[in-house]
Amino acid sequence: MAAGLAALALAACAPQGQMERYVGRSVSAAMLDHGSPDEVFALADGRRAYQWEITNEGFRPAPQPRIGVGIGIGTGGWGGGLTTVNTTYVPYSKTCRYTLIADQRGTDWIVAEARKPTPGCA
Repeated sequence: MAAGLAALALAACAPQGQMERYVGRSVSAAMLDHGSPDEVFALADGRRAYQWEITNEGFRPAPQPRIGVGIGIGTGGWGGGLTTVNTTYVPYSKTCRYTLIADQRGTDWIVAEARKPTPGCA
């Protein structure tokens, strides 16, 4: 029992994915946060799948080396050279499909499962 409680405590501290926080809650909570789903369809087992396509956009650092050449006389004779690194920021865009599977309980749909999106999506 102590091991089970320890595992539960560790799971509570683990970071949650974009949609995993809705498991056990009404699917309307996800709709309030992300808007209407892009797709809703019935599954063969009576559950429903709700899907959102969410695009994350922003800027990411892109280090760019700059190589310069200098010639001069130093203590060791002729020579020289200079390399620096500048960081620029380039735009990125990543579209991810998130899926929640819900069971009907009364008139509400309760999220039972959050499917993992494609790699590279949180």
